[in-house]
Amino acid sequence: MPNRYPIVAGMFYPADRLSCLREVEDCLREAGTPRVQGTIYGGIVPHAGWTFSGPTAARVFAALRAQNATPETIILFGAVHSWGVHQPSMYGSGQWITPLGPLSIDEELAQALLEAQVPHLINSPRAHAEEHSLEVQLPFIKYLFPDVTILPIAVPPFQGADELGREIARVVRALGRQAPAIGSSDLTHYGPRYGITPAGLGEPALQWAKENDRRILDLMVELRAAEIVPEASTRHNACGAGAIAAAIGYAKELGARQGVLLHYTTSYDVMPT
Repeated sequence: MPNRYPIVAGMFYPADRLSCLREVEDCLREAGTPRVQGTIYGGIVPHAGWTFSGPTAARVFAALRAQNATPETIILFGAVHSWGVHQPSMYGSGQWITPLGPLSIDEELAQALLEAQVPHLINSPRAHAEEHSLEVQLPFIKYLFPDVTILPIAVPPFQGADELGREIARVVRALGRQAPAIGSSDLTHYGPRYGITPAGLGEPALQWAKENDRRILDLMVELRAAEIVPEASTRHNACGAGAIAAAIGYAKELGARQGVLLHYTTSYDVMPT
């Protein structure tokens, strides 16, 4: 299978190696070393441009690194922003290229998932061709876990997303893999360009958006995976609801009992203009 090359490098994050390396290190320096009690089975990260998402995502990856220096594989559940992706879709072989070097696909795990006939899951690299939600995470992963393999899975917001995560976790457990999962989603997309302005503009809008985000953040921390997709469908407070639900279902199947909110911010907090 052909390698997957970056499509948003130079826009969402730096395309050249040195600048990318410097920005990863800056984000990780700001993140520090978050301490989480208990085993980390997964996490949720944002995927906007690094100016907005980098320091938040870095906290999740830094916490994972502090607890588990050598995962064998990282499962990546991505949001779907492209038309025509109607079911969970793996990129099942080859490599994903980053400015810091390539990351290889866990082809054995991909094949095991296909042989297990995980419901709804297919192998479709095409689903990832124009999708940025996982690509922006990869330089952090390559920097912190240079030898890890990955398994990218695009997850549309369907009602069975949490069970998808559970099914994948069962296969991972049967293989004996050390494999945390990362789900990728931004939260409320507020403003005229998104057609969501129930509180108008200015300070009332910011407070409305934060309250809207809080609803789904509470579900995430409480690991209420089955409620994520309906909540996002009703309140429009996550663009990667399927990815969130899958990551939580995955983590719960492996033993997670409680989530931890490491960091939350909005684009306004970063850039008020």
